[in-house]
Amino acid sequence: MSVTRRQVLARTGVVGSQIAFVGALSELFAGTARARVHSGEHGYGPLVPDPAGLLDLPQGFRYRVLSREGEPLRSGEGTLPGNHDGMGAFRARGGRTLLVRNHENKHSARLGVPTVPELTYDPLAKGGCTALELDRHGEVLSERVAIAGTAVNCAGGQTPWGTWLTCEENEDRAGTNGYTKDHGFVFEVDGADPHRTGAVPLTALGRFQHEAIALDPRTGIVYETEDAFDRPFGLFYRFLPVSPLGGLGSLQAGGRLEAMRVPGVPDLSSIDEPGASFDRVEWVPVPDSQARQTPIRLQDFGTRGITHAQKLEGCYWGGRSVYFVSSFARSAEGSARDHYGQVWKYEPHRRRLTLVIVFGPDTDIQLPGESPDNICLAPSGGLMVCEDGDGGQHVYGLTRHGRVYALARNRQTIGTPQEPEWGEFAGVAFAPDGRTMYVNVYRPGTTFAITGPWR
Repeated sequence: MSVTRRQVLARTGVVGSQIAFVGALSELFAGTARARVHSGEHGYGPLVPDPAGLLDLPQGFRYRVLSREGEPLRSGEGTLPGNHDGMGAFRARGGRTLLVRNHENKHSARLGVPTVPELTYDPLAKGGCTALELDRHGEVLSERVAIAGTAVNCAGGQTPWGTWLTCEENEDRAGTNGYTKDHGFVFEVDGADPHRTGAVPLTALGRFQHEAIALDPRTGIVYETEDAFDRPFGLFYRFLPVSPLGGLGSLQAGGRLEAMRVPGVPDLSSIDEPGASFDRVEWVPVPDSQARQTPIRLQDFGTRGITHAQKLEGCYWGGRSVYFVSSFARSAEGSARDHYGQVWKYEPHRRRLTLVIVFGPDTDIQLPGESPDNICLAPSGGLMVCEDGDGGQHVYGLTRHGRVYALARNRQTIGTPQEPEWGEFAGVAFAPDGRTMYVNVYRPGTTFAITGPWR
């Protein structure tokens, strides 16, 4: 059964990392016992206050600020925008590392991604991606626009051939909010040479409020999450390309988009027992993947319906499975039950869906440590989870043994002294050699490189 954060804290006596996990990732953690909260015993120790007031880390860890919003882009193309979100890390030539970073800018953003010829989809949209190239010592060599003119670029995912798929969490039509083109698409971005990919929407992957993707490296199937806050909530999709694993540009050849149906489960929030699994997951063709008249989540999927979930966000591939996150569910907003986050695992070879982690709801008090967003696999096993909730914001680690520890805390406030707020973390990713963790703070837009005694 799931438990509240108050119950977990009462049993452990921990007040530093206030987050409740239940269940364990079978491929990453040992056993199936409840994940427990620990402050340092199974992590890297307590967080040390940062004298500079930017980022608290455990003893022995250091950070470097790679770039911040408002600074000039090194390419001379303009000013670096904010709203730093999803990010991918790639191996580049000569031992270098390439970062491709999303900017989740709405039409009202103060500072948009600078428009660049042949890299701009809609000149009146302010989202997009920037790319940073780092030398083997972690110094920034270049920073430039990778794609512009897209809208609300939230998360995305990496391809086996070394490109970034950036996702628009927006489904405005041309003429809405001043846009000149339809939005709600995925775009492929080659951070090393953006002009190879340009600004071409991968329309076959559907038009909806995209959040993140994960690509099966064996089959080329793309799994996609839809972040819909209001009812009807989002869907979990898969895209079957006609040219599986075809390399750069292959996704433009098209394919078939399908949505997940779990028989007897119209709403994933109704499941709250870790380990609950469903062996006959079905995939239903999407009637109109371009949502020409009706958003996909509102379309008619037949008398048996389709499975929805509130706030589907992070998505990644690990082992032989795809993992995805429901950031929270609120019954007051139409979900079947409340929770502060779920992590689900889908095993394609078994057609099995399993609930592996639940962030337990607590209706009595509000504490930090809720609403998982971007997630990634740590090189030594376990997960890194970006928090996107109320109060202080952290990057949490989950060990192989199902224990939780705080790895970083954002100290930059964006509210008033009377009502301080802290920007969420996003875009957590590790360098190809596993020695550096990169992560963004959404506001004020900041990209950090974190090094230390990783295990």
